[in-house]
Amino acid sequence: MIVNDKKVLGIFGYPIGHTLSPLMHQVAAEYHYLDLIYLAFSVKPPDLPAALAGIKALGIKGVNLTIPHKEAAIPLVDELSEEARLIGAINTIVLADGKLIGHNTDGQGFITSLSRDVGESPKGKTILLLGAGGAARAIAIHLALARAKRIIIANRTLNRAEELASYLEKHSNRVSVCAIPLEKEILITHMEEAEIIINTTPIGMSRDDMVILPGERLRPQQLVCDIVYRPLNTPLLQAAKAKGGKTLDGLGMLIYQGALSFKLWTGRDMPVELVRKRLLQELLP
Repeated sequence: MIVNDKKVLGIFGYPIGHTLSPLMHQVAAEYHYLDLIYLAFSVKPPDLPAALAGIKALGIKGVNLTIPHKEAAIPLVDELSEEARLIGAINTIVLADGKLIGHNTDGQGFITSLSRDVGESPKGKTILLLGAGGAARAIAIHLALARAKRIIIANRTLNRAEELASYLEKHSNRVSVCAIPLEKEILITHMEEAEIIINTTPIGMSRDDMVILPGERLRPQQLVCDIVYRPLNTPLLQAAKAKGGKTLDGLGMLIYQGALSFKLWTGRDMPVELVRKRLLQELLP
């Protein structure tokens, strides 16, 4: 395949086999009759600097970044958008005037999905956030900006959760923040007060993954969200549904953050509902 005359976009991640981003962006490109191709690149962490340098060398117009590159790429780009600088992680890179410009569309993508897909707002809510990586940072910042009342950050490595909590406190004086280890007994205590629970970790992607928290302690009044989209019905969401709770899968966040990236690269609006329909065809048996 000769792609010299096409606009080349892509996604860097490791592992990358689960991604639906190429399909999503190809559907949007075909809708607008754009001559572009979107490719998935398996990039191991030690190879990230060379891969990013390759964007300039190959004239790739832009890429998305997924696990585990969102924070590691920060010092490797030439410029950051204000939002990316605030979040401290990037998921979108645009090549403009020979410079790599880092953006972050994850947080806004999640908030949009929360509003449009389940009609919820973080304002005034107590939220239990599972994970402290790049996606968690983006979501946490936007939860704070949306005036969540309290954010509890749970992570297996406690110092990562503490660092994110400290960062949030420094940049927002309107939200109460605390960090806890991702341990059963401590989780049980904080699950009681949470009105929204959000999993930002990859736990749930594998068939063998267990529920990330004690599912028997979930309550029907809670909204449980999982940013994993493959599978759509993760063990966590299954546990929440078994308790009669409302759930939000990761497909909406994928689409809405992708729509923002697509706009940055092409100046066009992504046909969101067409994309959703096509992705569901891929995901559902």
